Amino acid sequence: MPIIQANGLGVYYEWHGAEGAPVLVLNNGILMNAAASWVPQTAAFAASYRVLQYDCRGQGQSDHPAGPYSMEQHADDLAALFDALGVRRAHVLGISYGGEVSQSFALRHRERVRSLVLADTVSEVGPELRLIVEGWKAAALSGDADLFYLVTAPWNFSPAFVARHAALLAAARERYRSLDLPAVARLCDAFLDVSFTGRLPQLDVPACIIVGDQDLLKGPRYADILHRAIRGSGMHVLAGAGHAASWEAPAEFNRVVLQFLAAQHG
Repeated sequence: MPIIQANGLGVYYEWHGAEGAPVLVLNNGILMNAAASWVPQTAAFAASYRVLQYDCRGQGQSDHPAGPYSMEQHADDLAALFDALGVRRAHVLGISYGGEVSQSFALRHRERVRSLVLADTVSEVGPELRLIVEGWKAAALSGDADLFYLVTAPWNFSPAFVARHAALLAAARERYRSLDLPAVARLCDAFLDVSFTGRLPQLDVPACIIVGDQDLLKGPRYADILHRAIRGSGMHVLAGAGHAASWEAPAEFNRVVLQFLAAQHG
């Protein structure tokens, strides 16, 4: 199991793709992990890029130290992971919580970012989103994994996806039973402090915004805020996809990402 020390943290990571190819780092959603999150993307991306998948602190197979956690801390953890692995610069892609980590990284370590892909993510937390995530945190602190699944799952997928993928949802419910729920609560706290919108205009990095039009959690309104704040960014709305757009519309998601990344080398 590949674990490396970075910023005083044991970090789980995976490399995919050829050495020497441009590095593309993938930042997971809050309830996912490197081993499972990117199944529909890894092979497609690794054909052209050196793909770095990892778990942030409190997530997956990385260390879960006592909190509190913060987006700034996640950003510095990633910079330290770059140092430990000898990565100078990379394309940075993040979905949901990973998108917020990616924004923090780009704001704190701009010189290490070649381009930025932000999917189903936010730069600020509106009152309705705060209520939802405070509910997630309360469910996590209850220690009841089934309750936590029931509170969170309806927000993570579109209604049509839920209706068609009973087996996938059953597997997710089982996976939630292995989550470190106190660490999830600390991750929720880090998310609730997100407030990047006013600083995003200072970013001059090429950026691509992706959102599912059926995302009930961090949908098109939040994507539009990002698009307006980051000068020159592109925005792509994936029809029929919910919050987990990379799973619900993988072919279109992968096409948009690879097309954007290819343009950065042109």
